[in-house]
Amino acid sequence: MACRQSSAGTLICLSLLLLLLLSTCSGLYEDQIKKFDWRSVHLGALKQVHVDLNHFQPRVLLSTHEQVVASLCPKTGEIIWRQVLEQKPRGDIKLLQVSGFADDSSDTAAAPMGSHLGFDMLTVQGHAPALVRGWNTNIGTIEWEWSIMPLHTERAQDAVWFYSNSVLYHVVPVWRSHIEVTAYFATSGHTTGSTSKIMAAWIKPESCLLSGTFYVCLDGKQLISLDLVAKSTQVIATPLGAEPSSKIQSLPGLNGLLIVDKKLISVNKDQAVCSELTSASYLVGSFNLRKVLAYADLVDGVLKINAVYVDNCTPVPELQQSVAFAEDFGTPSLRSFDCKAKRNGDGKNCLFIFATSAESIVAVQQGRVRWAREESLANVIDTQFIDLPLADTEGTLENEMKGKAVDAHSLNSDIASAFMRRITTQALQMKSLFLHVIGLGPPPTDTQKAGLVRDSFGLHKMLVLLTRSGKIFGVDNIAGKHHWKLYLPNVAGFENAEQMRLIVQRSSKHFPLQPLCAIVAKSAVNSNGVLFRFNPITGRAAESGLLQLDYQIKQLALLPETEEDFVKGILILDGTNRVHVEPKHATPLAHGMYLYTANVKTAELEGYFVKYAGGELSCLPIWNVRLGGHNSEQQIIKVASKNPIEHVHSQGRVLGDRSVLYKYINPNLVAFVTQAPDAAHKSVLNLYLIDVVSGSVIFSMTHRKVRPPLHIVHSENWLAYSYFNDKVRRTEITTIELYEGNAQANNSVWSSLQAPSMPLVERQSYIIPTIVEAMRETITERGITNKHVLIGTASGGIVEMPWHLLDPRRPISSTTQGREEGAIPYIPELPLPTENYINYNQTVARLRNIYTAPSGLESTCLVVATGLDLFVTRVSPSKTFDLLKEDFDYILISIVLVVLTSGSLIVRHLASRKLLKQAWK
Repeated sequence: MACRQSSAGTLICLSLLLLLLLSTCSGLYEDQIKKFDWRSVHLGALKQVHVDLNHFQPRVLLSTHEQVVASLCPKTGEIIWRQVLEQKPRGDIKLLQVSGFADDSSDTAAAPMGSHLGFDMLTVQGHAPALVRGWNTNIGTIEWEWSIMPLHTERAQDAVWFYSNSVLYHVVPVWRSHIEVTAYFATSGHTTGSTSKIMAAWIKPESCLLSGTFYVCLDGKQLISLDLVAKSTQVIATPLGAEPSSKIQSLPGLNGLLIVDKKLISVNKDQAVCSELTSASYLVGSFNLRKVLAYADLVDGVLKINAVYVDNCTPVPELQQSVAFAEDFGTPSLRSFDCKAKRNGDGKNCLFIFATSAESIVAVQQGRVRWAREESLANVIDTQFIDLPLADTEGTLENEMKGKAVDAHSLNSDIASAFMRRITTQALQMKSLFLHVIGLGPPPTDTQKAGLVRDSFGLHKMLVLLTRSGKIFGVDNIAGKHHWKLYLPNVAGFENAEQMRLIVQRSSKHFPLQPLCAIVAKSAVNSNGVLFRFNPITGRAAESGLLQLDYQIKQLALLPETEEDFVKGILILDGTNRVHVEPKHATPLAHGMYLYTANVKTAELEGYFVKYAGGELSCLPIWNVRLGGHNSEQQIIKVASKNPIEHVHSQGRVLGDRSVLYKYINPNLVAFVTQAPDAAHKSVLNLYLIDVVSGSVIFSMTHRKVRPPLHIVHSENWLAYSYFNDKVRRTEITTIELYEGNAQANNSVWSSLQAPSMPLVERQSYIIPTIVEAMRETITERGITNKHVLIGTASGGIVEMPWHLLDPRRPISSTTQGREEGAIPYIPELPLPTENYINYNQTVARLRNIYTAPSGLESTCLVVATGLDLFVTRVSPSKTFDLLKEDFDYILISIVLVVLTSGSLIVRHLASRKLLKQAWK
């Protein structure tokens, strides 16, 4: 009996457990995963790296400038594990120390027998507090952690760390005064003694660094240094022949060795130096149990690697290699290498890891590039979806339709010419098909070989990505394949923290003309403007190519298309308020354009009118708005304008009484958000809606006790923005809608100079139970589809939020009028159901921006989310109403059509026979 009760209890427990598991299961269908989306995972620009090929599990351990620690497979470069640490300044990695890779080769990080405080890898990050962590490099887990909080947090920002003989040294410089050095046991965090203060009045910011145990500063034509672990402190002066033209660098692995103008200089009298070497990149490693100094230089597209023994400076022929190095990688810098004996015992294989100026990680082995990682994609700053070119047959038909359009306005147009044109076109198509069948047709173009041909629904496009380093990618938005890469060296963003711009000057719609894009940036050499034009389908530079402008760029705008080559000119306002147009032949189109500028620090706006007269352009200031307040403390933290390719389908909103509330659709309306400290409310945010043509302030609103992060979306007649409410400690979203009223002032053309009266404003605030990192509205070809807001969260998810949940006209209680309008009763909390996450389990680490673009289908919007990772997908806010479902039964509908057609023919025959018989009666 007891056994039966035990069995019954066990069965009940198993049943409850099964029900619990079933209730928590949720997900996509298996055939839907990664069918319309893909994700690429990145690490960021390389900071520190160690290669270990002789470990039982060969690995490449590294840290990056994006606060990431990871392990890579040395054969393929694939990520074995990745840990994304806290963001700056807390996650800034100051030191990465791998066990057995200390300056002293006998040093080890292994713990004593019976201790659990050993480590494979040690990292130090942040400054207030500073976190010291020990890692298990096999699986990427933190084994232990300790922290310190400095007394003076502002001083600790410039602190540096170094590791020696199982002791971790914390060096805090107090500029023009002294150096504070504290030693800690690396695994426990206990101090080995009191903090020592070394007087050093000669230390200055941006001229000092740490080289092993030596703290070195540049002072004119000499190096002044201190050995921080020496028993007696002594200032060492090392003369230089001339003042260095570039910043001095330390050489890890050799104590007190520095790189000064490509030469090696030692401030350590006990450290020998090969002074005759000259190279742009040095590295200290080990080969045949001897220390070697490897160096690499790029000469005419060939990467040459050489090495010498440190003790006698004799060459190491086994490490000499020459590798063809792609131009789009940029300038390489040797970071780490390791060698492993071949299986047949004939010599060794060495793997060299390079970091490049284009933020790539390149592995070189046996005279070739073994693998490369494009880590610049971790910092995408602008994107564009470009339509693919037409196929040959579609292009011929396009030309024919253009001919018809031209002839439609001609008096000589007749049916015979159109008929002959159609016959000629079809004859050429039949000839092309016949030659293709017998194998004598023209060879396919490069784009056709790569499958870059426009599809029927316009879903297949070229995704052009512009990165912070100046590297440009052409990526297939369906498969994620990189079709081409370009690199622009010595370019940077603009003032006011504005990034470089990627502009489409000509789309693919103008067959047979090729599409044209332009990169507008600032030169890192002289701060003047840089303009680079290229074909976004092939990645080849246009005729003008790279253009170095002789003026600085203050503002830019896009002009209408020219009639000659359908190119949209770029209107540029320079630092002296003069206007320029590129290309020059589009200059007349700039007449009547309006520009505005915004100074972020002073919160001052200025408006300009562009006039073209006498073959020259002039710029006239017409208005000025100051948003800085009476004490000029406010600063602009966000500017949001409407998408220039946006179409507004509905001009109004139907109310419950069947009247129409017309939208206030001002294409020149721009939102400005300012922030200022406040003694009573800590922080104050002000929102201004300003017409940038007339300079009129249309609407303003103030939020007290709120602070950034702030993200804003501006579309049609509405606005949505998120912020952190400091009073109740939560993230909120405020939405605003603008209406003209029950009558529309002008239903055809909008004029800011003859604008209607101030709009009616509806506003509401909501609580969102997550931290918002990015916001963007969906956009479609004609604007018929419902608008949804894509919200990127701190957890890496992307939520598709329907606008009816954010609608500021949601009534407080359910009313008849509200139900007639379709408005949901107001609830402060916004729901975040799991089915609204468009990236399901494809988490986007460090999500920064979301970009959207229309497709050929009105129902579908293309989406790309950028951050540390890259995620590309598509969304359908109103479902795919213009597309058949995937499980549509074509066989059944075909059978039904055949049966109906056959039945109609049979019934027609029987009816005719019946009529014939009746006629003979």
